[in-house]
Amino acid sequence: MRSSGRNNDSGRGNYRGAGNKRDEKQQRAGRPRPEERRYDVGGTGGPGGKDERGGAKGGGPKSGGSKSTGSRGAAARGGAKGGPRTGAKSGPGAKGGPQRGRGQAPARPREYDAQVEERNRARHNKPQIKTPKTFGDQDGERLQKVLARAGMGSRRACEELIEQARVEVNGQIVMEQGVRVDPEKDEIKVDGLTVATQSYLFFALNKPAGVVSTMEDPDGRQCLGDYVTNRETRLFHVGRLDTETEGIILLTNHGELAHRLTHPRYGVKKTYLAAIQGPLPRDLGKQLKDGIQLEDGYARADHFRVVENTGKNYLVEVTLHEGRKHIVRRMLSEAGFPVDKLVRTSFGPIALGDQKSGWLRRMTNTEVGMLMREVEL
Repeated sequence: MRSSGRNNDSGRGNYRGAGNKRDEKQQRAGRPRPEERRYDVGGTGGPGGKDERGGAKGGGPKSGGSKSTGSRGAAARGGAKGGPRTGAKSGPGAKGGPQRGRGQAPARPREYDAQVEERNRARHNKPQIKTPKTFGDQDGERLQKVLARAGMGSRRACEELIEQARVEVNGQIVMEQGVRVDPEKDEIKVDGLTVATQSYLFFALNKPAGVVSTMEDPDGRQCLGDYVTNRETRLFHVGRLDTETEGIILLTNHGELAHRLTHPRYGVKKTYLAAIQGPLPRDLGKQLKDGIQLEDGYARADHFRVVENTGKNYLVEVTLHEGRKHIVRRMLSEAGFPVDKLVRTSFGPIALGDQKSGWLRRMTNTEVGMLMREVEL
């Protein structure tokens, strides 16, 4: 009977050894052991609780050998090779509920998701911007764009002009951004000066001596048209200058402006510098202001002064608003002082300045506005 018992024990030992070898083969192959498939290695394991490093504190089955206990402890710490990894306890006794293992993204709280959704809704549910009041048709152009194209500055600078209440359309001061206007019909002013928003061109030329004041000359002489041959729009000159007279002359395609600038009703003043020989009487200026009798009527100067005197050479300035032919030369000659050289230095508010002889320049929008104000446009 004893020998029989010994044989049974040896059989059990052989069985345990075979089981341990099978477990080790499964562990090397990356497959979980049957115990790992039956039990949750991350839980507490039952009423008595389970030790994470293997074994049961009470009420649970014990392992049959040290190898099995070691392998089970390794599985509890990180799982068998290739198997699932878990973190701390996740059973009912764990704090904060179930926890995720290393390498997995933590779950976002519901409050954060709600905040994200609320921000997205606020971004897409913005209130609509009210369309500003417009002048005339909705198909017009924005006022700041029209001003920028007319040379009043960048669009941002033009918006600042509107904010400063310096812009008016059809007599009304504009305070809102985005107002639409019709450049061809609406009257636009900045600081009281009309803005040339239409497709008008305005140039100032310092005409040299010997150039004929016509756009074309049938005799082939040099004329004003020779300075604007590359312009697509037809230009014409405002008034005339004698062939031998130098100085500023205006070129434009704005017919109404050109007509008013030369009409006696508006009395646009022109200033000339004349080189004459002296000596000059003290009352020469008074004579010119009182009026000089010419063959076509009296001619009066608005202003007279001596600019420079070197010996007998005098440089005098004469300002008058009349525009008759050779009027300055005729007035001084009738007073007894023929003109050696004559230069027109200003036409209304537009001055020649340091512009070189023969140079053509485009007038600024401010200069155009001053001209239009001069003739009530």
